[in-house]
Amino acid sequence: MNGLLLSERYYKFYGKPMIEKNFPDYLNRMAIGLVGEGSECFGFDDELSMDHDWGPAFSIWLNEQDYADIGKELQLAYDSLPIEFAGLNFRKRSNDSKRRVGVFETKSFYQRFIGSRELPSEWEEWIEIRESELAACTNGKIFHDEFGEFTHFRNELLNFYPHDVRLKKIADRCFIISRAGQYNYMRSVYRNDIVAVNLAESKFIEASISLAFLINWRYMPYYKWMHRSLYSLPVLGQKLYEIIKKLSLTILITNPIDYFNRKSEIIETICGYFVEELNRQQLSCIKSSFLLDHSLEILKCIENPELRDYNIKDIY
Repeated sequence: MNGLLLSERYYKFYGKPMIEKNFPDYLNRMAIGLVGEGSECFGFDDELSMDHDWGPAFSIWLNEQDYADIGKELQLAYDSLPIEFAGLNFRKRSNDSKRRVGVFETKSFYQRFIGSRELPSEWEEWIEIRESELAACTNGKIFHDEFGEFTHFRNELLNFYPHDVRLKKIADRCFIISRAGQYNYMRSVYRNDIVAVNLAESKFIEASISLAFLINWRYMPYYKWMHRSLYSLPVLGQKLYEIIKKLSLTILITNPIDYFNRKSEIIETICGYFVEELNRQQLSCIKSSFLLDHSLEILKCIENPELRDYNIKDIY
């Protein structure tokens, strides 16, 4: 049983009856589900996930006034729920993890991820929020939310970046891909700097996966789940998943220069996929194989001059 399904069943079996008995006037004002950090919130949990922060549990979100009125009492009632369900014990927290389940005030919950109790409105706010944090606070599943405050906040974030911000991030990723993969990778090879080679490949892969999410209007998750998440993307997802895996699995057998040339060819193939998609989405109309050229073209389409010139600082 995956963690999301386990959480929902635990809520329906134990959580909902507890709320209906002790807080009947508040049930229609609560949002209930499982969202946030953790592999189960992305649907990626497995046997290895079960050693910490995994097990039968869920979260309850209240508006500010309701949280002030019943938050502590509701948390005590939540803590009194049975610790075992379906043969599994309630989750054990790791020493360095924040409290991931329980009772939360809605805006405080989102503030943990986006740094504000309010939805971002200005480009400066959007550009500074990590993609992985946006992915974490919009993942999982909502089991119940008649009141709608939590879901409204969630849906507004899921509407994705404002147009200019998306363009800026796409241009930045094209720049990093071209710099790390198409330019510095083989230059580092020729300098026999193997550490720089590996760093260039790593930066190329990270920026490529980020670009894949941006062209799909989705937020890229924490690095551990970046590659795995690619597979579900409708645009280039499976193709990039396989070829990036191939890039990582290419091994040195005989001639080192042949090995690095094979990797460089894979890098260029990936860049070719992006050029085709940038053209298809009319983000860039040029045919150059060098993604730096596309970065410059996309920047021209950004209306806000301050955002156009802003140094995005490789924030993912």
